[in-house]
Amino acid sequence: MTRPPLPPFTPETAEQKARLAEDAWNSRDPAKVALAYTPDSQWRNRAEFVTGRAAIEAFLTRKWSRELDYRLIKEVWGFRHNRMAVRFAYEWHDDSGNWFRSYGNELWEFDEEGLMSRRIASINDAPIAEADRKYHWPLGRRPDDHPGLSELGL
Repeated sequence: MTRPPLPPFTPETAEQKARLAEDAWNSRDPAKVALAYTPDSQWRNRAEFVTGRAAIEAFLTRKWSRELDYRLIKEVWGFRHNRMAVRFAYEWHDDSGNWFRSYGNELWEFDEEGLMSRRIASINDAPIAEADRKYHWPLGRRPDDHPGLSELGL
């Protein structure tokens, strides 16, 4: 199975790959998202280590059961050959209605089929007031005309 665009990346294909990842994560469908990773993909997400698609799917299921109304924006920071650095921010609330904006950086490594074999994520959560939210699109894919991180000053 291939997952275009394939490495080595160009500026255009790196942006496309990041947007496809953003779109998948905004679906909040753990099974769909897990298919973008190799069967033995290795993750470090904050202080949690996850290996393999089944573990990724279980991790995402837990994540999105806690992080409600999740909306994410990703932006390519840099790339070379089959690796990419991406920064992101997402907004969510907990089951008590407390809102957060989580900021982070990811390092991605892809196999020749375009599947992600490694994902290293560092993330910080900042409490925000509901009035300070910047992501107001309907749940799902971010609209093409919605500003990205740089345009939002994030």
